[in-house]
Amino acid sequence: MTLPEPLVLVETRDAVRTLTLNRPAALNSFTTAQHVELRAALDAAAEDAAVRCVVLTGAGRGFCAGQDLSDPAVAPSTDGRAAGGIRQVIEEHYTPLVLRLQSMPVPVIAAVNGVAAGAGANIALTCDFVVAARSASFIQAFTKIGLVPDSGGTWLLPRLVGRARASGLAMLGDKLPAEEAERIGLIWRCVDDAQLGAEVQALAQRLAAMPTKALVATRATLDAAQHMNLADALAAEGRLQGELAGAADYREGVATFLAKRAPRFTDR
Repeated sequence: MTLPEPLVLVETRDAVRTLTLNRPAALNSFTTAQHVELRAALDAAAEDAAVRCVVLTGAGRGFCAGQDLSDPAVAPSTDGRAAGGIRQVIEEHYTPLVLRLQSMPVPVIAAVNGVAAGAGANIALTCDFVVAARSASFIQAFTKIGLVPDSGGTWLLPRLVGRARASGLAMLGDKLPAEEAERIGLIWRCVDDAQLGAEVQALAQRLAAMPTKALVATRATLDAAQHMNLADALAAEGRLQGELAGAADYREGVATFLAKRAPRFTDR
């Protein structure tokens, strides 16, 4: 009996765990089964002390086209009443996925190798870094089917590119080329297609060698500071510095700075 192909491929190279969405014929659009496999793979990476960076990418010619609209769970109602299925899918799968990505104990890179549309775009943007191939694109496709951005889109877009651009992207739903996405600050970097794998691996290996606990604390502090005044942000920085200064990575960092040698960070 032939086993079905995994919906999420898992590969580990040194301290970098790569998770590849594996429904290429459907541009890796999400089904319930793929959500379950991805969450399990992220949880496993979070629990594995040997993993110090995670890369999320897609198989074939797309990163992720969002929700698979052929799924009966998100079918429109036929009587004009609110359809509870799509809300249930969001609450049971997309919301926990976004929160899992934001709470990963290691940095996460989205390697966008093609179209990232709808929830697929916002899941990529949730990651700490987005590196995209030059041929890739980002599409807030929600209004095209009469919906609003989800998977954190309404929270992410104004913070990344400002309200005016966020409104244009969300309401018009136009395709945004990766090069333009980099120019307006939506993503970290756009690279030539042939260089995507090498660029992502170089960044992942660099992050894996850095003080992981400090990187994750930096993510959390940047997000939290968006809701604080300056005085509260300064106080939060002080508290975190006090905590991190008691960790092994701080001792290693200071020792290597003074000794002028390469550090070996171990905290996670």
